[in-house]
Amino acid sequence: MAFKDLSGFLSKLEEEGELRRVSVEVDPLLEIAEITDRVSKSPSGGEALLFENVRGSVFPVITNMFGSMRRICLALGVGELNQLTLRMEEILSKVPSSATGDILSNLAAIPEFTRYAPVASATGACREVVETRPDLDAYPILKNFAGDGRPDHDGRFITLPLVVTRDPDTGKANGGMYRVEVIGRDRVCIHWRAASGGAGHCRKYQERGERMPVAVAFGGDPALIYSASAPLPECIDEMHLAGFLRGEPVSMVACMNSPLMVPADAEMVIEGFIEPGDSCQGGAFGNHTGSYAMAGDVPVMRVTCITRRKRMIYPATVVGRPPMEDCFMARATERLLLLPVIRRELPGVIDIHMPMEGIFHGCAIVALEKGDPAHPRRLMEALWGGRRLGDARLIVVVDADTDVHDISLVAWKVFNLVDWRHDIVPDVSDRKKIPLGRIGLDATRKAENCPGKNVFSEEIARGQSVIQMVDRRWREYGL
Repeated sequence: MAFKDLSGFLSKLEEEGELRRVSVEVDPLLEIAEITDRVSKSPSGGEALLFENVRGSVFPVITNMFGSMRRICLALGVGELNQLTLRMEEILSKVPSSATGDILSNLAAIPEFTRYAPVASATGACREVVETRPDLDAYPILKNFAGDGRPDHDGRFITLPLVVTRDPDTGKANGGMYRVEVIGRDRVCIHWRAASGGAGHCRKYQERGERMPVAVAFGGDPALIYSASAPLPECIDEMHLAGFLRGEPVSMVACMNSPLMVPADAEMVIEGFIEPGDSCQGGAFGNHTGSYAMAGDVPVMRVTCITRRKRMIYPATVVGRPPMEDCFMARATERLLLLPVIRRELPGVIDIHMPMEGIFHGCAIVALEKGDPAHPRRLMEALWGGRRLGDARLIVVVDADTDVHDISLVAWKVFNLVDWRHDIVPDVSDRKKIPLGRIGLDATRKAENCPGKNVFSEEIARGQSVIQMVDRRWREYGL
């Protein structure tokens, strides 16, 4: 189902018993993050948290919106995440086998996808209030960890935005989820990866010597928020993916001070410009790896205006040791954009699982149909060489009948099945790209004549007849 806006989604969560209101006063500096961290590590992810009384601001804060399997499914309108896989596989089946380049880029030519392209609107709820003298100190922007930010500022980061930029050559829009550091009442700096769409646009403006318009939007249908985090090829607009997920196009409205388009039903939009050469030393950010991510020189955005709803709700996320909210968003990406593409590109792959502990890029477990003994090694090389799992520092390949989501089962196979003399697959690619290296483990059963044949060549079993008999008689045993 499509939600018109963030409030509609929160109403659904409350109806489903998935939202907890916190009415006592809380501090946006560290306290909200600590509360959210504890709740997110509750069984099944706890509940979404609506902080209604935030010190120093009149606006409430919502965290942990996507922090459980049930809530991410509610957000994306599915009963289970595997439905995303089936839906994407269905649309990818319409891409001809002769298609070249990134298979996802071909979605732009498929009518079943193009009909969900965003549509322009004359106005929207995000313009109910227009602030031409912007003051970011009035908003409940969080500080998550003690060491966050530059020493001369309080370490507040915007963590769940849609940062909108536009290619100055093609006019193509990009919407990315980049962390935005507040360094003044009307100044922020944007921490984007060098390979990201926003960073690419910024470089082009810098080369031209022109100022770059930027918009930072918050909220809207949860499918919009998720889509901002999705790794998409440059030719696919994140708002187009959001329309596909929600089953209807996203309404977009032009910014007040630039031609950039933002979701009409967003909670809030921060508009501004990056002037040529305007940058600063970015502050540290407590990351999901368990350490601080240190920033170098990052561009500074000068805020020109803020537009928002009258009764705005500020969405934020907190990252750190898993499980946390970003883990469930990444699980949706695994099911929607990773598994369907890998199955299409690499026949024989049955399933894939990226454990939360690997922060969804450090480790991948892949179930593979039985083939020739060299197949697992060729698969690892193909995965490392492609754009899907190039950052995976560990790939474990198991047999098709192994449930890749059962970490205990996979560990049992690895600890007892891998022949460490033959089954380790080192990666010999560019060490500058992957400074800590990459390695693969072949944990599949081996044929009789295969070097390194291991003790699991024949799986232990009791037979289906015994299993079925015990199933029938189970109540008789009184157990």
